[in-house]
Amino acid sequence: MAGSGENSAIAPLPAEVEALASVIIDAGMKVHKVVGPGLLESVYEQCLAYELTERGHIVRRQVPVALKYGKLVLDSAYRIDMVVDDLVIVEVKAVEATTAVHQAQLLTYLKLLDRRLGFVLNFNVALFKHGIRRIAR
Repeated sequence: MAGSGENSAIAPLPAEVEALASVIIDAGMKVHKVVGPGLLESVYEQCLAYELTERGHIVRRQVPVALKYGKLVLDSAYRIDMVVDDLVIVEVKAVEATTAVHQAQLLTYLKLLDRRLGFVLNFNVALFKHGIRRIAR
């Protein structure tokens, strides 16, 4: 609504986040090219974390995230596969096809950590570009 104070357009992502996004995709492409499809998610996660660390980035893996429900606090309700440079969330998959549930999961993580950009990267594809799902908020 005009004049309501709500911004209907999403503000552009900072240049450092966009640059990091390119690095993450490039690293994912390298991992996919070297090891190929058909392995466990944990293998891709470790290889991607290694590749990003080798490129000078800080990668936190299996990051626990609390969930608050009323007065109840579940300390490790979620585990995010990767947070890179404390800016971008990466969920690693090795499935036949990603679904809307995978994207909704990432969106929930973005909201819980108050981050703007995340990726669902599915390594179980013939061409890596077909396994990339980018979500910005």
